[in-house]
Amino acid sequence: MPSKSSARLAALTVAAVCSAAAVTQMIVLPAPAHADSVRIHDIQGTTRISPYAGRQVSDVAGIVTGVRTYGASKGFWMQDPHPDADPATSEGVFVFTSSAPKAAVGDSVTVTGTVSEYVPGGTSSGNQSITEITKPAVTVLSSGNAVPAPVVVDAKSVPAAYTPAGDSAANGSIDALPLRPKRYALDYYESLEGMNVQVKDVRVVTASDPYTELWVTVKPHENANRRGGTVYGSYTSQNTGRLQIQSLGATADFPVADVGDTLRGTTAGPLDYTQYGGYTLVANRIGALESGGLRRESTRKQSRDELAVATYNVENLDPSDTTFAAHASAIVNNLRSPDIVSLEEIQDDNGATDDGTVTAGVTMAKLIDAIVAAGGPRYEWRSIDPVNDQDGGEPGGNIRQAFLFNPARVSFTDRPGGGSTTAVGVTRVHGRAALTSSPGRIDPASEAWKSSRKPLAGEFVFHGRTVLVIANHFASKGGDQGLTSKYQPPVRSSETQRHLQATEVNSFVKDILKVQRDADVIALGDINDFEFSGTAQILEGRGELWSAIKSLPRSERYTYDYQGNTQVLDQILVSPSIRHGRFAYDSVHINSEFHDQISDHDPQVLRFRP
Repeated sequence: MPSKSSARLAALTVAAVCSAAAVTQMIVLPAPAHADSVRIHDIQGTTRISPYAGRQVSDVAGIVTGVRTYGASKGFWMQDPHPDADPATSEGVFVFTSSAPKAAVGDSVTVTGTVSEYVPGGTSSGNQSITEITKPAVTVLSSGNAVPAPVVVDAKSVPAAYTPAGDSAANGSIDALPLRPKRYALDYYESLEGMNVQVKDVRVVTASDPYTELWVTVKPHENANRRGGTVYGSYTSQNTGRLQIQSLGATADFPVADVGDTLRGTTAGPLDYTQYGGYTLVANRIGALESGGLRRESTRKQSRDELAVATYNVENLDPSDTTFAAHASAIVNNLRSPDIVSLEEIQDDNGATDDGTVTAGVTMAKLIDAIVAAGGPRYEWRSIDPVNDQDGGEPGGNIRQAFLFNPARVSFTDRPGGGSTTAVGVTRVHGRAALTSSPGRIDPASEAWKSSRKPLAGEFVFHGRTVLVIANHFASKGGDQGLTSKYQPPVRSSETQRHLQATEVNSFVKDILKVQRDADVIALGDINDFEFSGTAQILEGRGELWSAIKSLPRSERYTYDYQGNTQVLDQILVSPSIRHGRFAYDSVHINSEFHDQISDHDPQVLRFRP
């Protein structure tokens, strides 16, 4: 969902499990009644909310299957070794102890406490709740008992349908709906909440991150791409086999994996639900990592008469970063030194220090010098400094878009008048469309750009032909409900602003095409939305633009990898003159699939003959 300054959603998983209690909110329920002696499956019930929520229960029996001693959500999972016959009722439950639990795996215990429903991230997140026993009194009856055999989660057990539609009478919530684990994937996972589960020989579909988590799929053929990922291709085509893996073991022992690698053998542990990942296998046993040999891609060099235009989100780049050489190498060796590069997330000259600095000359000079050192051309650059703290992103960072261009191949038409608060317009020069200022910003006073990056428009000339380029970084997906939300379908609240932004850009392109119907126009950047989204449809309008990533096979349409889904966030949209001519488009996979990424976005390159 998920650029990092725009959505920084992968990075926001700052030990999602570790901090669960700190960011968790309890559903308000009636005051506790008398204590009941019940079994775990009675507590879990046949819906997502326990029928015993808010009540005290006594002498709940089980075998400890996993212990969490770290973070704020300390406790243990226990499971009834004598299940009932109902597949909808889980036999496992988490016991929240708040401090390091004294119980150990294999202990036979009884627990007296209060049944609670906790929502990771708070109720405003839209996340589902976790059924827990809190304020427990734990009695260890014996130790060294056999742990209940894990439930095998595989392609056969996980249904093809993702989720039931939410109850319209409950604002779309699925909480009260009876679980149908043989029909819906989310119901299936919920029916195993807290239980010991296992996966075997699973392919990694999101690389391991700094927070010791990765994603696998138990359905190797589900919307697979040729590099090992799982493609997210529509709002109604969910990937049901995705599952997050975390670990109960030492951080140093967690696999350092890339997309396409395999966890060979058994990975097993309790099934949890976390703030940023939904259903998560918290492993006390992890399979052996087998490399898939994934390598970073390089695109081909543009020919003499081809103009190569690229977009690249460099993730909050500022002078203090250590990634300049790596970004430079990517631009020179993987992108093959495009003629024009739209950069997103260029920060000001002192990064996140919030002291009023808005210039980015030091940042850009350092990148250009690094490109030269990597064997590339000495690019020139153009940008417009934002008004301090008005364009969103990391506080104090003043991120903006910037153009790099190779003056040996393409020239920039400098036309004065552009500024941080001045709107660029379209005029006619010698019968052809031109910008009133170059560089210029599209309608910066519009509400569409409130606390968000304003599009940067520039006028270039290649072999005597004018090309108008609009660099974009739309509003992030932050605040959207997750795919495993209790509300189905999830609410995508962030797209409201992106729709306004798309309308602004499309309107500007319309103005260009009214002046010159065959103008070469490119709108590109971190759109923060999918190629099938409403945002993309508004940008494309009635053919004014077209997202060139749709020229690729569906299995190759991705620029980003989030929660096991490879997906499109970055796009290059072109006007009809380019679309109906000869062009080549490439999403160059150098970051999103790798654990050692220098940005969470893959760059894209468009080559065409103006």
